[in-house]
Formats: sequence, C-alpha cells, structure tokens
Amino acid sequence: MASAILVGTQWGDEGKGKICDLIAPSFDCVVRYQGGNNAGHTIVVGEKRFGLHLVPSGVLYEHVIPMIGNGCVVDPSVLIQEIDMLEAEGVSCERLKVSGNAHIIMPYHLDLDGASERRLGKNLIGTTKRGIGPCYQDKAARIGLRMQDMLDPDIFSKKLACALDRANPELELLFGLPTYSVEQICEAYLPFAERLAPYICESSLVLNDLLDQGRSILFEGAQATLLDIDHGTYPFVTSSSCTAGGAITGSGVGMGHVERILGIAKAYVTRVGSGPFPTELSYEDEIGRQLTETGAEYGVTTGRRRRCGWFDGVIANYSARVNGLTDIALTKLDVLSELPIIKVCVAYECDGRRYTSVPEHQSAFHHARPVYEDLPGWQCDITRCRSFDELPDAARAYVHVIEDLAHTKVSIIAVGPDREQTIMRSWD
Repeated sequence: MASAILVGTQWGDEGKGKICDLIAPSFDCVVRYQGGNNAGHTIVVGEKRFGLHLVPSGVLYEHVIPMIGNGCVVDPSVLIQEIDMLEAEGVSCERLKVSGNAHIIMPYHLDLDGASERRLGKNLIGTTKRGIGPCYQDKAARIGLRMQDMLDPDIFSKKLACALDRANPELELLFGLPTYSVEQICEAYLPFAERLAPYICESSLVLNDLLDQGRSILFEGAQATLLDIDHGTYPFVTSSSCTAGGAITGSGVGMGHVERILGIAKAYVTRVGSGPFPTELSYEDEIGRQLTETGAEYGVTTGRRRRCGWFDGVIANYSARVNGLTDIALTKLDVLSELPIIKVCVAYECDGRRYTSVPEHQSAFHHARPVYEDLPGWQCDITRCRSFDELPDAARAYVHVIEDLAHTKVSIIAVGPDREQTIMRSWD
C-alpha cells in the first residue's frame, strides 16, 4: 500500500477514527500530524469503544507503529492516562513513538485558553479549553517547550523561566489569575519524563527510514479542512494546519512520498463551537434533532452537542481542491435512512452572487444562503449492506450526487459504526 494522508473535509467529527482504524492494517505506520487532545476519535471494536485523543488509531494493530508527530502538541498527563487506558484494555503501547519536537501543553496554557474564551464573551471561538491555542502561540513565539526538553532538567527549567516571563504577567495583569513558578511546574512535569522517555524519538528520521525500507505510512489528521488555521473559517478555527499540507510539515516527510489523499466526509455536516454554518438545522427543527440523536452527535472530547445540517457540496468542492483529494470516504450514510426527502446544498447565494466554492471573503460566507436540491430518501435499513450494489437506488444516487459536487470518487462508504459496517467500493 502506498503512503496516504487521511484528512477531514468539513468541520471535524466526520468519522476519521473509524476510517483510520479500518485502513490502518494496510500500513506499517500511522502518524498523527497536528492538533492535540482537543480532538477525539471513537473506534468501535465489537463490544468495546475506544475514545482516543492523542494516540493514533493504528495502536490497535500489533504490526503498526503509531506515532505522534512534531506538528502535534502534547499534554503529558493526558498521554499517560491514554496509554494506561489502552494497556488496561490489553492494547500494547510499546510500539508508540512521540516526536521529540512536539510541543508540550503547560498548565498556564489551559488557564489562558479558558480565560481568553471567557473574555471574548458572545464572540468566543468555542475552543475545548485544552490549552491548544496558547501552546501553538508559544511555538510561534519561539518560547515553547518541546518533549525533548523534559529529558534535560536544566534545559527544561531555563526554557520554562523564559516562557513564564511572558505567561505570568498575562495571567496576573490581564486575567487576574494565579501565576506559576519554575519549581512548581518542574515538580509536576519532570516526573513525566521518566515515564515518556522510552517513546520520545527523532520522528522525521524514523519515518524516512521506514520509507527507505519500502514501508508505508498513513498520515492521520485531527479536526478538518474548515478548521485549518489558513484555509478554514477564520477566526473560528483551530491553531494548526489540518489540511493535507499539514501532514508534510507535521511529520518531516516529503510530499513526493504521498500517493493518495483520502478525504473523510460525513453524509451530512456537523460543527462544534462558534462560526458560520450555511446548511445548519436548528435542534428545535425536527430533522435537526433527528440527525443529532440518530447520529449520536455529541463530542468525544467535551460531550458538547454538535450543530447539524444538510450535506454541503460547496464545502466538499472546496476541500477537494485545497487538499488535492484522490478519493472520499463517506460516513454515517445510515443516519439519513429514515428521511423521506434529503436536501443537498449545491451552491450559495449572497448579495445576488452565486458561489460553488467557499467565498474567500469572510462576510460573504457569514451571509451565504444555501441553494438546495431535494433528493428522494430510501427509508430502509442499510446497515447490513456490504457492497455498493446492495444499497437502494436512492442511496446510490445520493452518493453519485456527492461525487459530482466534490469532483472526487467515493471509495469507502460507512453504513454503521462498527468496522464491518462498511462498503469498500474501490479501496485497495
């Protein structure tokens, strides 16, 4: 299997965990290339459900090397908790590798994240308050601490002092919060080093050595295209590069090694947090509530109810272009099975102009009105379908419409949460 990038095409929560888990056995390594424990992947294996936030999905397969890349930010305590949870379930984490260049989420990052959101009031971004944004801010400001720094207490304490020179005044003067001392944080964080040292590595070297040996890599993204810091609905985005390009900078592997870019798209659209959402249906709307409850649209990380709406072909078209998608995995098609009519957004209208790709200007996107096409529903159970031909005519037609809007083939179709509830249409 050639190396591939797996990327979300909407606002996240598209089912990347299931698809990554499904195709991971075909690869030798799965590397998470951005984000932190602000994202969650739910994987269902028989009667067991695994909620992963940092460890890549490939950890469930004995031959796969799971890696947290340099583009990620890591809360050491959360990582250790996740390792312990997996080990308790009989899943070995001894193959896990963590880039020494991944930045560390510090306790003041969590404080600043929460305080910043409260200060924004009704204009809040809707972050998970896990310290992700402030950690990436320190990375860009070149005062961040990295996983490798924990291995040298002297370096760690010196770098921490520089970081606190910036963080403490902000905590105290801007938000009226308690400050931190170097000793206080060292006492809490340096013990993590002994536990995590066996996992820390020079990730780019490890990955490129694997490629030189003819082995394959699956690059696993968190969040999604419309949450990308450059290409998303700014400022209502995350703080890292979620698109396919982020896989390259977040891992240290050249683009020439990647032959496939698989976009994950939910059969409808969901969003967590604030920001524009042209096809959104109110939870008070009967269909909006039905999508929420039938699809179990509550966040893995925070438990927040997700906003739900009809499939947005404009976003699908945009994501295919920005990421250079080679194909799409369509998830949760079964959630639509009870609906007699299914709407699909084929364009936007704003100020008399029609858009078939996401408007570049923020104000146009905020005021965009969806143009819908009505498609007939299939109104039958499809969870037992295992081939494309077994799907009802209306379900197949729905898939074809999505392909036409995205200009990309749909190669995988999920018709339920379990591994087996999947149609492998043209994935090999």
